[in-house]
Amino acid sequence: MNKDTNYYGIDISTDVFDVMDQKGVHYQFKNSQKGFAELLKILTKKSHCVMEATGYYHYQLAYFLLENHICVSLENPLSVKRFIQMKLSKIKTDKSDAKMICEYAQNVELKLWKGNSKDQLECLQIIRMLSVYSKQSTALKNKIHGEKTLGNTKTCVVKSINRSLKSIKKEVDLLEKKLQEIVKKTNQDLLTRLESIPGLGRKTSLMLIVLTDGFERFETANALCSYSGLTPTIRQSGSSIKGRPRISKMGNPKLRNLLFMCSFTACKYSKACKAIYDRIVAKGKSKKLALIAVCNKLLKQAFAIAKSGLIYDETYRSTLVRN
Repeated sequence: MNKDTNYYGIDISTDVFDVMDQKGVHYQFKNSQKGFAELLKILTKKSHCVMEATGYYHYQLAYFLLENHICVSLENPLSVKRFIQMKLSKIKTDKSDAKMICEYAQNVELKLWKGNSKDQLECLQIIRMLSVYSKQSTALKNKIHGEKTLGNTKTCVVKSINRSLKSIKKEVDLLEKKLQEIVKKTNQDLLTRLESIPGLGRKTSLMLIVLTDGFERFETANALCSYSGLTPTIRQSGSSIKGRPRISKMGNPKLRNLLFMCSFTACKYSKACKAIYDRIVAKGKSKKLALIAVCNKLLKQAFAIAKSGLIYDETYRSTLVRN
């Protein structure tokens, strides 16, 4: 916390956003350019605005503040939620959330948000759209399966679903091609180095580069593993352990699924990953837990290669990451 800085907690919703300063003064503005301009009037060069990175709502305001030379931090909603829980706050309103975000800002080390380039923004849009198409495709395939179970394999509905699936496949191919073109233009060297890791395919490498902004978003490999939802969660109180250790479901599901698929190939072609898998299984642990450990290994290898600027070398021992 910087004593010379004036922190503002901002909670954004669809139509309005609430602001709370360090003195407890509350403001509410419309979530529009006019509202942004009104907020700017109460800010100074020493102001630091903090908000949660929640979907689409925060982007317009964040970029507006950045363009007007106001310090901005976009925080993980989970981190803010845990801070609120620690404070034992029972009140849940937009005003109270803005207050807690302001308190949060004064108690943690904030990282300044620098915004995304046009290429990065387009890549993120593509990934979000690919996720939409993936869900649509799964729903349609389930529908076809249901129709076939009923014996309806030649109806107009099934034909319609098949046409829709072909259309989605065509759009997915176009988007994936565009994503690859952009990443090759901006991070060709990094993409080549990541693909040198045994088991790490092109789709996963592309996803890692985009979601981590070329690995600039994370300072440690452990932070990257947590973001991916590959850190184990253990519920324990005293001598009582509730349930078996399992991975967190709070990370990025698409990235987690891709890494899990990569872990099978990595066990086949990487001696280091195979050794981890065999060691964990030999201890009587589940194969799934062993594969999750391999996913973590892949992420740490990717992080080390991204930060070191080196190509993958099976005999190299990184000083950046300890496994």
